Amino acid sequence: MKSVFKGDIIHTPTKDKFEIYENSYLIVEDGHVVKITDKLENLYKCYEFYDYSGKIIIPGFVDVHLHAPQYPNRGLGMDKELIPWLNTYTFPEESKYSDLEYSRRVFEEFINALWAEGTTRCSVYSTIFLESTKLLMDMFIASGLGALVGKVNMDRNSAPALIEDSYQSIIETEEFILEFKDVSDLVKPIITPRFIPTCTDMLLTELGKLAIKYNIPVQSHLNENTSEVEWVRELYPESKNYASVYDRFNLFGQTKTIMAHCVYNTDEETELMAKNGVYVAHCPHSNFNLSSGLSPIRKYLNQGVKVGLGSDISGGHTISMPQVMVGAMQTSKMVWLQSNKELAPLTLSEVFFLATKGGGSFFGNVGSFEEGYECDLLVIDVDNLAYLKTLTPEEKLQKFIYEGSRENIIDRFVKGKKVYKPFLINTQLIPNC
Repeated sequence: MKSVFKGDIIHTPTKDKFEIYENSYLIVEDGHVVKITDKLENLYKCYEFYDYSGKIIIPGFVDVHLHAPQYPNRGLGMDKELIPWLNTYTFPEESKYSDLEYSRRVFEEFINALWAEGTTRCSVYSTIFLESTKLLMDMFIASGLGALVGKVNMDRNSAPALIEDSYQSIIETEEFILEFKDVSDLVKPIITPRFIPTCTDMLLTELGKLAIKYNIPVQSHLNENTSEVEWVRELYPESKNYASVYDRFNLFGQTKTIMAHCVYNTDEETELMAKNGVYVAHCPHSNFNLSSGLSPIRKYLNQGVKVGLGSDISGGHTISMPQVMVGAMQTSKMVWLQSNKELAPLTLSEVFFLATKGGGSFFGNVGSFEEGYECDLLVIDVDNLAYLKTLTPEEKLQKFIYEGSRENIIDRFVKGKKVYKPFLINTQLIPNC
């Protein structure tokens, strides 16, 4: 597959500034970027041509933390803190997913929403239920979007319907890994202990072994809420900190790892994240909604920690990554004030980087239009937002992030292939051809 995309091309190879190529051509071969050029050479004139003149072309968005079974709960329980919210809303909802028909209906809406909002890659928590997790994996593969999908592991401190037998949890996790690790180059398994309080030592030990045995990435939660941090301290009084518990069980950078929230990291934990290459999944809306706090992202970036953005549905109330970018900007301004203006607010190019290449690097060479990168892209038309103004490409992007909606996204491509709305209302697939 060989393609040329013409338009105003914007990406962030580094977080410090936008690179903008007006009225230029993006050359793609076999799903990978060849180059950006302002003149179309004869060699490329036989390629499939997409003319998006006057539109902006940007990398697809990457959501590095969200929960598929929580999609129906968006906007519910936002007056509660984390642990009461889990017990009142989240665990009862997640208990429903032994029902595959219910699972399918929710997952169709969930994946369609990701597509609509321009999220082309994501790292997703499923449920403890193996069959519904397999279903979610199959549906992502059929959709044409990229995803890391995790079967959640919990064998203590949860709702009775969600407490697994420890041995069965390990057996099913390995079955899930073996069934799907080589099926798709876009959709892969990820090991997913919910968080330390809901997993016994035995379960954590065996999950760490599976991660190393099959070289599978890991996702979980870290230092999200003061009550949660204190709970971990009570469970592991001999440990230095929360992060060291994960590290003890080989779930903290021994394979590629992403930890959500990281609101209350100690300096020692941040140093360990940088040393082990562990990513932060920054979820600003959830951190506000559940009274968790303000994550100091500037501090993490200054100390060499990798960061991506997460909608954290349904602790977060919206699956829109542009709105998550806005939340990240706003959070950083509050952190700046609280730090006596020592931790500078994030810039627009920085939050855009976090939503594209920053999180995309967890998937490989994703989230940028540099040579050799997998070509995930969105085509954005903001004519309805211009209000009689003549906007530069960067101003168009600003308008879209702050004021735009899914209706401004006119096309979506993943690894160079156009992706159509995955599921119709009657649950039939639309072929991605």
